[in-house]
Amino acid sequence: MELLKKLVEMTGVSGREERVRQFIIDELTPLVDEIKTDQMGNVIGFKKGRGRAPKNGRKKIMIAGHMDEIGFVVSYIDDKGFLRMQPAGGFDPRTLMAQRVTVHGREDLPGVIGSKPVHILTEEEKKKPLQIKDYFIDLGLPKEKVDKLVKVGDPVTMYRKFEELGDCYTAKTFDDRVGVYCMIEAARKMKRSPADVYIVATTQEEVGLRGALASSSGIDPDIGIALDVTLANDVPGADGPSEISHLGDGASLCIMNGASITNPKLMDRFEELAKRKKIPYQKDVMPRGGTDAGAIQRVKGGAAVITLSIPCRYVHSTVETVHKTDVQAVIDLLAAYLETPGDMDYNL
Repeated sequence: MELLKKLVEMTGVSGREERVRQFIIDELTPLVDEIKTDQMGNVIGFKKGRGRAPKNGRKKIMIAGHMDEIGFVVSYIDDKGFLRMQPAGGFDPRTLMAQRVTVHGREDLPGVIGSKPVHILTEEEKKKPLQIKDYFIDLGLPKEKVDKLVKVGDPVTMYRKFEELGDCYTAKTFDDRVGVYCMIEAARKMKRSPADVYIVATTQEEVGLRGALASSSGIDPDIGIALDVTLANDVPGADGPSEISHLGDGASLCIMNGASITNPKLMDRFEELAKRKKIPYQKDVMPRGGTDAGAIQRVKGGAAVITLSIPCRYVHSTVETVHKTDVQAVIDLLAAYLETPGDMDYNL
């Protein structure tokens, strides 16, 4: 799990993915025939299909896992050296109380998220939920030092280490570094596919699927497979319909979410393959939110898409939690699909 640990502990807010991008390039290069980046910063690995291509060319499969994470950018520095922040991606303000962060200025600076102490809140203030504007970042430095080390626009990431938690893992950025991890490991495991496979680590997914839209426009795939997390709301206080998915029940095949509807024949293909290979799986319907499949589906003539998900508790927090069984199931199912020529149905 050393690769997964490194991925989730790295930093890469939407639009500032350069550190994790170089790491992914280094990991992916030995596994593909060609690798490049584009103007959006997407990493695009290409694995040529086996054998001689037919007259009309090989079919193209695009796999997408986004490398960016939710975070902040510094929006203001006050006269005492405290920082204000603008979200880059969707945050639940309730999760930010008393958290630790890293401000990526001229150097990486540890900081804490502060707010007005409860002891001095008015009764009216106590009734109101905290919003992003109520928080600030304290670097523990005087104003003059802050001005030398930090400027408006610098990225800010949450600080939390990767840990094993029983049969699970917990960390700050399984959304979606675990998808990138599964993509790399499936590329390592798979045999040569009959299709041309494009393995893409996308940027800026958390702010509107932007990297996937740009990269898929250049690739123009026949099939798109997004790798991402899905909600595992299998916790106290939730009932059956709101649980979405369950930790430990296997890879989750997303029927639909807020950005895309899975092609039904592609869904059938993955489900049949999971059963035949005895890979644990489940299905989920996400009422809101989307994945890179939504961008891939919209390019040029359109592509048949599916989202292959890793169930995750506490999404968009510093304690995102995934199950070891589910992670391995996604790797196994993706590799099996890509390398099985008899089961590749392109007439979708």
